[in-house]
Amino acid sequence: MGTGRRTGRRDQEATPVPDPSTAGSAPRSLAEALRARDDAALAALLHARPDLLNPVPGDVTQLATRAGTRASVVRALDRLDRFALQTAEALAVAPDPCPYPVLESLLTGHQGSYAGESAARAALPRALGVLRDQALVWGDEDRLRLVRTARELLAPSAGRPSPTGLGPTVAEATAGMSPTRIQEIVVAAGLPATHDAVSAVTALTGLFTDPARMSALLDEAPAEAHQVLGRLVWGPPYGEVTPSPTPPVRWLRDRGLLLPASARTVVLPREVALHLRGGLAHRTPEPVAPQVSAHREHRPQLVDANAAGQALAALSTVEELVKSWEHAGPPVLRAGGLSVRDLKRAASALDTTEPSAAFWIELAYAAGLLASDGEADERYAPTPAFDDWCELPPAERWSALAAAWLPATRTAGLVGEQDSKGRTLSVLGPELDRSAAPEVRRRVLELLAALPEGGSPDPDALQGRLAWERPVRGTSDLRARLAQWALTEAEVLGVTGRGALSAFGRALLEERDPAPLLGPMLPEPVDHVLLQADLTAVAPGPLRRPLGDTLAVLADVESKGGATVYRFTPGSVRRALDAGRTAVDLHAFLAEHSRTPVPQPLSYLIDDVARRHGHLRVGAASSYVRCDDDGMLNEILADKRSAGLGLRRLAPTVLASQADPGALLDGLRAMGYAPAAESRTGDVLVARADAHRTPRRTAPVPVPDGPPVPDVTLLGAAVRAVRAGDLAATAVRKEPAGGSGVPAPAPGELPRTSAAETLATVQAAALTGSAVWIGYVNADGAASQRVIAPVRVEGGFVTGYDHTADEVRTYPLHRITGVAELAEDQV
Repeated sequence: MGTGRRTGRRDQEATPVPDPSTAGSAPRSLAEALRARDDAALAALLHARPDLLNPVPGDVTQLATRAGTRASVVRALDRLDRFALQTAEALAVAPDPCPYPVLESLLTGHQGSYAGESAARAALPRALGVLRDQALVWGDEDRLRLVRTARELLAPSAGRPSPTGLGPTVAEATAGMSPTRIQEIVVAAGLPATHDAVSAVTALTGLFTDPARMSALLDEAPAEAHQVLGRLVWGPPYGEVTPSPTPPVRWLRDRGLLLPASARTVVLPREVALHLRGGLAHRTPEPVAPQVSAHREHRPQLVDANAAGQALAALSTVEELVKSWEHAGPPVLRAGGLSVRDLKRAASALDTTEPSAAFWIELAYAAGLLASDGEADERYAPTPAFDDWCELPPAERWSALAAAWLPATRTAGLVGEQDSKGRTLSVLGPELDRSAAPEVRRRVLELLAALPEGGSPDPDALQGRLAWERPVRGTSDLRARLAQWALTEAEVLGVTGRGALSAFGRALLEERDPAPLLGPMLPEPVDHVLLQADLTAVAPGPLRRPLGDTLAVLADVESKGGATVYRFTPGSVRRALDAGRTAVDLHAFLAEHSRTPVPQPLSYLIDDVARRHGHLRVGAASSYVRCDDDGMLNEILADKRSAGLGLRRLAPTVLASQADPGALLDGLRAMGYAPAAESRTGDVLVARADAHRTPRRTAPVPVPDGPPVPDVTLLGAAVRAVRAGDLAATAVRKEPAGGSGVPAPAPGELPRTSAAETLATVQAAALTGSAVWIGYVNADGAASQRVIAPVRVEGGFVTGYDHTADEVRTYPLHRITGVAELAEDQV
């Protein structure tokens, strides 16, 4: 029974007034237009404009009011494609309301005046449908209306020119002008004088909108006057004049073809501009999206191989970066982020540019591999997730990076620029989030995916397509820059190869696991190196983890690529000895993992460094140097480079220093010695510092671009809530019984009845099985209107089926403000 009643009521609510004779009439407001929509269309509106759901509107009237607010309209306009936006801009300069043929003429021009007339005429229904779906336009085709707020944003004014380049109408430009001056213009234009200014303006407007008479008038204009009009016709429509204008300007001004906007400014009236333009509101209507075609074509296998190489290099770069911060990461600036000096150090260590280093740092941060440690002396360091990431197969490690890159809102390309307060934006610092970045990034990949496999686009054509899909209403070029950064980042990350989307990049876009596609294309890790006589080792591929970790301590990376070259130096060998290795361990390690014999120079280097390693001992006094060879201590004291260490002899084999042990170790090593630190008991301290890790941190959450897009469940619940609220707000009540003296509540107001009347009415409704309309105030003081069918009234409560909530509910009688019976045709 409840379902049948509600269905009938919705049909009735679709009409502007309850009288059936008005069925089918045009809506008189946006609320009526929205009320006439079916549930699917209402859900589509809420999906396209999710800001309307925060909070869920109480009824259709609230929804319409919220859809017309400035912030919501601006957001909706910003998400239109170029032709839909041009259609809205044309409506803003058209009469209000605007018939469809008038709008069509503004976008197609007079017959033969615009080459793309047929394309614009064919595309207009789609553009108008987009505006209707977004609740920016309402009304039937004879009376199209642009939402008032949108008209205010897009219509021309003296302080804000229209995007069309059109100026004010004759009526708007002559507002405030003296009637005498208006009559002078009318007569100079060849029209008979009128009795009042209103009719004079009407006559002048009629002249300017009559193509034949307007052409005849312009034929009389001097050639220089046509040049003046040509400079203003496409906008801006304002021009400066001197107190004594030239004859061509005076001719135009006398006939109203130029009207005064201020003491020194004239404006070209909209009607005149449209005649000169051939009826077009825009200089270049763009009804069709620019095509993005394959500018170059490559073999798909070559694209995938190139992208796989980039992916492997990306893994190596990120791992090297994060590992370089695991012992002494850079400090966190007081305002947050990384200093310029530390960014330069990271770029030097990675052998890349600073913008590229900023990207890799932000990518590792987005993937949750590094973060600030939260200590008093706060520094950046790897997270525990980095260790887990390192244990994954290479393809899965790349998938984790790519999955973090695609939705990330932090934009590394902004590093080095200034924010609105003039502060320089730093890596890992605040103010780097741009909510449009994920959308632009994904759209770039979608356009690449639409090309044939192996096809790469012309970047300018791709930018043109993106600009058509989301035109900029202002001066910001952020979206274009985001697209350029997306192309660059996708290439260095390995999502694309040679500008074309790779197979595993396509899987990433389609939210499939790219690892199975990438895995076979990556080289298997090797367990050996090739030692050479020039104290270098060549790794013919990526090294297995134990081998790679040990070799990174024992040698320095000299060059990277398909094969990595490591160089052995006294400092690198000493580093391995400081980490607890012995000369015997190092000889055995190299012999085990080298496919070539260990060169004699390398063996001599290891033995020589090991023989001198630990001969000097440094401990804490502040610090001291201990050595059994007093001649070596004499040599150190005599060396001028030791002056800064503040050394003095305490005993034949002991020197004391004012420097701390770490500084003393560094100073002696800089002088060419190989000291070792020792403990309080005199044992050699192994200088292998434990890798520093932050507490467990979650990866940064992307900043959403406005409210999240609602799912189907939320949309269905929201539509039901709006319909329910509208049902209660528009239900038709019975007129009060004669002689009661109680007026019927006004639409939208809560009914007011005494407690006795409320109790009697709901009891009668429970006995007869009818529905009533109640006003209810909940425990929080929020008032609402509801339509209920009472089934039981006892103990101070009424229980019944609530049509507005579509469920059985119980209400305390003392919270019901009043009750009214519904009209017979409402139940």
